[in-house]
Amino acid sequence: MTERYDQGMAVRRRVLGDAHVERAEAAKTDLDMPFQELITEGAWGTVWSSDAISLRERSMLTLALLAAQGNFEEIPMHIRATARTGASKRDVMEAFQHVAVYAGVPRANHAIKLAKQTYLEMEAQDD
Repeated sequence: MTERYDQGMAVRRRVLGDAHVERAEAAKTDLDMPFQELITEGAWGTVWSSDAISLRERSMLTLALLAAQGNFEEIPMHIRATARTGASKRDVMEAFQHVAVYAGVPRANHAIKLAKQTYLEMEAQDD
């Protein structure tokens, strides 16, 4: 693998946690291996590895962009990641309020529903 891949994998583990990454790695097949390498190098090894903004800010941007584009499947994963990125519940709500104004209330509303559900699951795991 490349240095960028190794850096991406380290950041991916830092943000998503070892358990998540191990599950994803175990599910990887020959079919999706090139895609997994692409996102590990591109998303995690380049974008998430940049020190231009904090992980907290990057987390908020990611959640807002996912919601604005209607990519709801990824929102719970990135809500869970806020425990590691430092983005608070208030930060997440601020991001989703921007989504409501600039991309639409229905998308923000659905993202908030997913966030609430995911936070409840996270709190139940902590008990």
